[in-house]
Amino acid sequence: MSNLPKVAVVILNWNGRFFLEKFLPSVYNSSYPNIEFVIGDNASDDDSILFVKQYYPTITVLENDKNYGFAGGYNKILQRVDADYYILLNSDVEVSQNWIEPVIEYLERNPTLAAAQPKIRSFHDKRKFEHAGAAGGYLDYFGFPFCKGRMLHEVEDDTGQYDEESEIFWASGAALFIRAEAWKEANGLDEDFFAHMEEIDLCWRLKRMGYGIGYCPRSVVYHVGGGTLNASNPKKTYLNFRNNMVMLQKNLPLGKAIWIIFIRLWFDFAALAKFLIDRKPKDAWAISRAHQYFFLNIFKNAKKRKKYKAKKNAKGQYKKSIIIDFYTNNKHKFSQLNPKDFK
Repeated sequence: MSNLPKVAVVILNWNGRFFLEKFLPSVYNSSYPNIEFVIGDNASDDDSILFVKQYYPTITVLENDKNYGFAGGYNKILQRVDADYYILLNSDVEVSQNWIEPVIEYLERNPTLAAAQPKIRSFHDKRKFEHAGAAGGYLDYFGFPFCKGRMLHEVEDDTGQYDEESEIFWASGAALFIRAEAWKEANGLDEDFFAHMEEIDLCWRLKRMGYGIGYCPRSVVYHVGGGTLNASNPKKTYLNFRNNMVMLQKNLPLGKAIWIIFIRLWFDFAALAKFLIDRKPKDAWAISRAHQYFFLNIFKNAKKRKKYKAKKNAKGQYKKSIIIDFYTNNKHKFSQLNPKDFK
C-alpha cells in the first residue's frame, strides 16, 4: 500500500442528496487501497451533507461558504486535499470496483501525461457511450469539442471499437484523473467559467505546457449526465457558448484567435437563427448574452493569456471543421474521420 500513489476521489456536491445516496456506495466500495474519499460541498441547502456524515463517517467533508460552481468549487476544495492524484468525480457517476487501478497504472507508466479519463458510458443505456466524455475528447479547427463515440449530439453504441489506450486532447470533468503537481502548476480551473468547458480549458493549458492527456479504456464508469443543468437549459447554452469563446481567446496564438473567433461568430449566429426557427427564444437570447459577455470582458480575459516555454502538445486537434463534416459530409462517427486530419 505504501508504494502506491495516494489517490483522493473528490466529489463536488451541491444539493445532491439523491445522487449521493444512489451512487456513493459504488464509489465507496472502490478497491484501490491508498485512497481518501472527499465530499466538497458548495453550500448546499438540502440534507446531503448530513446524509454523508451519518452514513459515511469516514469520508472527509470539506465545505465552501457559497456555491462557487464547478470550477471555483473544485479549486477551493483541492487546496485542502493532500494526494498524489486527484480524481474529480461527478456525483451522478456509478463506478466499478476496480475503476481506479487501470488509470493510475496508465499514468504511472506514462509520466508525460498530466491527466486521463476512463471510458464513460451512459448510466441509462449502458451499451452506449455518454455525451460528456465518451472515449476521450478532441477539438476541431474552430474550437468545437467532440469525442470518440460522440459526434455533436449523436452517441455511438460501445462495441469495443475504441478499446485502445490513446492520447486525446481533453479529458472529461465527469471523471478526471489528474496529477496533483500538474493541477497546481496549471493553477487549476478558471473560476470565471463557473461550469462547462472548464476541463477542456485546463487540458488545453496543460498541453500548451507540454503535457499529454490520456484515455484508458480498461476503466469504465457510467454517467447520468445533465445532473445539474440538463441539455435544454438556456443557462447551459449561455455557459457553453460564452466559455468556448473565452477558451479560444486564452489558448490560441493572438492572430489565430482573432481569425477563429471571427469565424465562430458566424457559426454562432447560425445556431442562434436555428434556435429562433425551433421556437427556442431563450436559447437564442443565451447566445446573444454570451457574445455580450465575451466582448465586455475581452480585456480582462486577455490578461489570462500566458506564454509557456515548454513545447506545446497539439495531439488530438482536428485540422478540419467537425460541423461541416457532420452536416455536409455525413460523417457521424469518429471512425469515419481520417487519422491524417489529426495533429
